[in-house]
Amino acid sequence: MKQYLPTLYFLLRFLGSYILLIIIYNWYLNQYLPFDQPDPFTRFCADLASKGFNLIGFESMTVHLPGENFMRLLVDRKIGSIVNEGCNAISVLIIFVSFILAFYTTFKQTFIYIILSLVALFGMNIFRIILLTYIFRYHPEYSKVSHDYLFPAIIYGSIIILWIVWIKQFVLKKKSNA
Repeated sequence: MKQYLPTLYFLLRFLGSYILLIIIYNWYLNQYLPFDQPDPFTRFCADLASKGFNLIGFESMTVHLPGENFMRLLVDRKIGSIVNEGCNAISVLIIFVSFILAFYTTFKQTFIYIILSLVALFGMNIFRIILLTYIFRYHPEYSKVSHDYLFPAIIYGSIIILWIVWIKQFVLKKKSNA
């Protein structure tokens, strides 16, 4: 049974952190979505994407209409996209964090890696929203393939790369030094 302890610890840390974070996130969402309000983080993501458009020379703004639990992202006075809870990438980031916690090294190292990775992934996600909105608004013929395949591959690919870096640069090096 001793040979299975590392695997068991991994599974317990992963599932424990995942379940805890999902419970907290669902509690958070239940403060807004049942009342037809977008959650503040989704609003923040939509607003940042709008500011990104304005920075690169497009006229952009976000709009919330009563009775909707999402934000409309307007570009050049027309709807470019709808930014809903799924666009904020928190559910994907929860899986990322749970995996990193499952391969815990030291508190400081794990904490710093999680924070820096989340910042990088958040930036990638805002860039993803901007690019998708641009495609929806100006090249709608590529909307489906971009939304369903290309951009999930980019965000999940980024997460996998960060997992590999974590394992190779921190977890395996710690084991080889021990």
